[in-house]
Amino acid sequence: MALMFDHVTLGQRILFGTGAAADNAVAAVEEFGARRILLVHDAFAVALADAIAERAPVVRRVDEIVQHVPVENAERATAAAVAAGIDAIVAIGGGSATGLAKAVALRTGAPIVAIPTTFAGSEATDVWGMTEGQRKTTGVDPRVLPKVVVYDAALSASLPATVAVASGLNAVAHAVDGFWAPRADPINRALGTEGLRALFSGLRGLNADPGDLDAREQTLYGAYLAAVAFASAGSGLHHKICHTLGGAYNLPHAETHAIVLPYVTAFNAPFAPDAAERVQELLGVRNAAAGLNALRAELGAPASLAAIGVKESDIRRAAELALPAVPPSNPRPVTVSDLEGIMRAAWVGEQIV
Repeated sequence: MALMFDHVTLGQRILFGTGAAADNAVAAVEEFGARRILLVHDAFAVALADAIAERAPVVRRVDEIVQHVPVENAERATAAAVAAGIDAIVAIGGGSATGLAKAVALRTGAPIVAIPTTFAGSEATDVWGMTEGQRKTTGVDPRVLPKVVVYDAALSASLPATVAVASGLNAVAHAVDGFWAPRADPINRALGTEGLRALFSGLRGLNADPGDLDAREQTLYGAYLAAVAFASAGSGLHHKICHTLGGAYNLPHAETHAIVLPYVTAFNAPFAPDAAERVQELLGVRNAAAGLNALRAELGAPASLAAIGVKESDIRRAAELALPAVPPSNPRPVTVSDLEGIMRAAWVGEQIV
């Protein structure tokens, strides 16, 4: 059969250099000709934010970072940005900080320079997400894709180990879910595969020695590739489930991905053998889902949805909320009962063999 596909490559400049975050960020905004910068940062990034503010024309800082980007937070940040007349955004932090910057860019069109401090990957996608009430809405828009991404492996060194592990497994989910996502193609599958190779190596290296800078760089490199693959392929079944759970019950984003991924993989793998084989080969296992669950346990991530606050009585409602978002292209047909089964297995933390 002839090879045919339609692939879109997102345009970004990537500046990767350990210890060079401030220099690279300042150089990037100077190239934009930015004169009025909004600086968005979380609590882990105050020192770097201060260093950039001393050298760049920052006119407003926003540090009210909340996971899942509540609409009211986005509105306050946008109002502050408009009032300050900003012409560029620098975002420093994890996925929630980048997400807030994206919400502002969605309304203002200001270009973003993203400086991630975790492995979450939002900086490499044109996907935005906001939560109103208990419902998380996501979308795709070119305005939210950061124009420049500044990667510095040293920035993640101060993260608590639990945060680093969870965000690394979130990156793994980007690659795996991308294998069966709506726009999966040979190019984003290749990116996802190389991303997983680097992530598996890097995360295990960090688990053995948190001070291993080479392992930290490999993890960051893998997270970027996984995010690029995900941005190209689109959100698959796994992400739709996790976004529903996170928005409805305010769950920690990365931990939810770490817990749910093996169970979605177990559900889809018989109908997506190429995806399963890629994971199996990279992990050196015979069962992709079991291998991912073993990796989660090896790295010490939470084992069940119950452990992060989901009640058993929440599962049926979450399944009903998630069903309309399930991609029709998922390799296996999905019913409410299927979703309930996946979530219940993840709630218990069932062993996968």
